[in-house]
Amino acid sequence: MPELITSRRNPLVKRLRELHVGKGRREQGLLLAEGTHLLQEARRLDLLPVELLATQAWADKHPELWEGWPDQVRRYCVDGLVLAAVATTAQADGVVFSLAPPAAPSEPPPARQTPPASQPSFVLVLDGLQDPGNLGTLMRTALAAGVEALWLAEGADPFQPKVLRSSAGAALALPIERIGRPQLEERLRAAAGRGMQLAAAVPPGLSQADGKGPLAYWQLDWLRPTALLLGNEGAGLAAELQAIATHLITIPHCQAVESLNVAVSAAPLLLERLRQRSGT
Repeated sequence: MPELITSRRNPLVKRLRELHVGKGRREQGLLLAEGTHLLQEARRLDLLPVELLATQAWADKHPELWEGWPDQVRRYCVDGLVLAAVATTAQADGVVFSLAPPAAPSEPPPARQTPPASQPSFVLVLDGLQDPGNLGTLMRTALAAGVEALWLAEGADPFQPKVLRSSAGAALALPIERIGRPQLEERLRAAAGRGMQLAAAVPPGLSQADGKGPLAYWQLDWLRPTALLLGNEGAGLAAELQAIATHLITIPHCQAVESLNVAVSAAPLLLERLRQRSGT
């Protein structure tokens, strides 16, 4: 029978609470996920929890998620106070679990004229995105749009609990890599050398080096291997990344607002590839 924990002073509670912050996640090599939906996503993706904590009421209601795990998954029954002490949300729905972050894909090979079949053909690049809600929303949209890899330079931790919740599990399904901006620039140059177009999203009024404005996003051929570059909520995309982009693109909009929220603007950009593929 799973061990019963009723004390918030239990060492396991203390250790799992350390996963609320990046330092604890890095030291333990684990992330903390909460809620029935995220556990369903973990099971669907064949990701095994390390520790699984649930109230008896939740376990009785969800036997298909409580039972059937391999022996290495350590399960604990807890009371509501213990669950609340571990969770980051005010109203946890009855289950929390720790999990090793999904493995990042291996480093791409050196630049070639033709990308190997194993290389992603649709990449989302986020530069310094700070808001966890925006990041999680972007992940969910990226997964819906068929993005094959997510490259992050600086910004919010993609495996913090708020990002996991707002991504609705997409953070567990997307191949994610966090790299420094210099390494990102090098990787993007190599990708361009292999024939990938680098599409940097910018405000409508920004001019290119030749004096021309950016392309309306639907004018880009999204069926080619493409990396979409999006910048920080306030500062936008770093000048160094704009400089290496092969295309500047924009979403034309009314001048009543200077710019759009990055998570909102990403939706039509990411989904344009599917629209062009469908021929509509």
